[in-house]
Amino acid sequence: MGKIMVVANQKGGVGKTTTSINLAASFAALEYKTLLIDADPQANATSGVGLDPKEVELSIYECVIDNIDPREAIVKTDIPYLDILPSHIDLVGAEIEMINLPEREWVMKKTIAKIKDDYAFIIVDCSPSLGIITVNALTAADSVIIPVQCEFFALEGLGKLLNTIKIVQSNLNPELEIEGILLTMYDMRLRLANQVVDEVKTHFQNLVFNTIIQRNIRLSEAPSFGLPAILHDANSKGAINHLNLAKEILHKNGIATFEMTPEEMS
Repeated sequence: MGKIMVVANQKGGVGKTTTSINLAASFAALEYKTLLIDADPQANATSGVGLDPKEVELSIYECVIDNIDPREAIVKTDIPYLDILPSHIDLVGAEIEMINLPEREWVMKKTIAKIKDDYAFIIVDCSPSLGIITVNALTAADSVIIPVQCEFFALEGLGKLLNTIKIVQSNLNPELEIEGILLTMYDMRLRLANQVVDEVKTHFQNLVFNTIIQRNIRLSEAPSFGLPAILHDANSKGAINHLNLAKEILHKNGIATFEMTPEEMS
């Protein structure tokens, strides 16, 4: 039975989609069958694995609004072990259309339940908001990964997200856990970045992943080629960081044991 992990933060530009694409690709590279669900109307995760969102015939929108079987919408990527349930701009209207649906917070959970047993991991990329789609994703999830940018406003809005997670845990999904807080866009040359790392680790301690995602040119340019970093340049820091994140999650969940050096975790 697949583990469902949502990548969420209502603050934009923190690396949600980059994390979703590259973590999913890393699990696939380790030969775990993985599904990437693009739950963002911008469809950047869809284009980031080589699909043109304008040419998508069936998407997550049709699954949650028209009750289409997700297997009809899932597309195999060029990466072995990695499939995607793509997004489309139509998802913008789903927030309004779902208002009058019965049990609207559980719609995505019912959709994912149909294919959960087909995958080892299901990664859901959320939009930068705390709207009904994100709440749906959190209700469906086993855990949530929270990317936090290593910059001045890093903790801005994090309290609101954690409060939303608590509300979901109390009212909709008591099994939801925080998989971890992921520090992203780290530049070791900047004193501020190191201060942010120290502050986040001081505040949240064991909730913070040991792996830190560093700023990396190859990681930034990979989406323009429709590729995860591990296919664009497997030796780049960005690819290695995300592979180590996947290994850390596997280790944390007792799925596999990896000997990781401190250098691999940075």
